[in-house]
Amino acid sequence: MDIVRMQQVMQRFDKASFTVNKRFSSLIREQIQDELTMDQLNMMRYLQNFSPCTTTELADAFCVNKSAITAIITRMTEKNYIKRVRDRKDRRIVYLTLTAEGQRVFQWAEEKVFIIVSSYLQQFSEDEIETFLSLYEKLSGMLQGTEGEKTT
Repeated sequence: MDIVRMQQVMQRFDKASFTVNKRFSSLIREQIQDELTMDQLNMMRYLQNFSPCTTTELADAFCVNKSAITAIITRMTEKNYIKRVRDRKDRRIVYLTLTAEGQRVFQWAEEKVFIIVSSYLQQFSEDEIETFLSLYEKLSGMLQGTEGEKTT
């Protein structure tokens, strides 16, 4: 692909990605703002899938520094959404898990997200959804380094 075509593709990608991410975030935020921030929801989603984990693991997963994660975790602990559990063998290690209240709020928020996202996904065929997801997962793998790096 020549450089002009690549620039056109990148502009289209940037425009679509910006619109989709900002609009979905806005729609979701409107529904959950009384209980959670988007960062908190994303943190809960990660803990739901990979719990227990440490703040270092979260910082790596979200590509932010540990202090940013600690601030979010502290607020969520105060709301009784997350609990800190010290490792029995090494007290310096602290694992994070969702509390029962955290699970309840997470399920409530995920229902809101499902309603919003599914209303758009229903407008696509199964083949379109599968093609989109396959390509998006391929891009995700490339960004994680599992597909190998291609720089040409």
